[in-house]
Amino acid sequence: MQPILATLTKRSDFLAAARAGRAGTPGFLLQARERREIEADPTLVRVGFTCSKKVGNAVARNRAKRRLREIARTVLPEAGRPGWDYVLIGRAEVTASRPFEQLKRELFDAVERAHAPRQTRS
Repeated sequence: MQPILATLTKRSDFLAAARAGRAGTPGFLLQARERREIEADPTLVRVGFTCSKKVGNAVARNRAKRRLREIARTVLPEAGRPGWDYVLIGRAEVTASRPFEQLKRELFDAVERAHAPRQTRS
């Protein structure tokens, strides 16, 4: 059974994700964190989207967010883990123009990296 996607809406959820792990790709930045048990429903995969004014005017930001929403809708039910929050951050001029299939592959790779155990530096 595939997990249900829910959208992040509270600023505190975005800030918590910003303090968590990151996985950068050429098309976007992924922030991912595992929620604590006392937080929202542990069976949900929650996802949020953001594009700053660096991405462009309102038309460019909305186009970038539409593309991010679509790749999340297709990739995260398979690759995402229930009980996790993901935030996709658009990049200037790249998110809106990058080939769609390439963005999907990048999200798969970024989610895998976000879930990989962290290497300790010596």
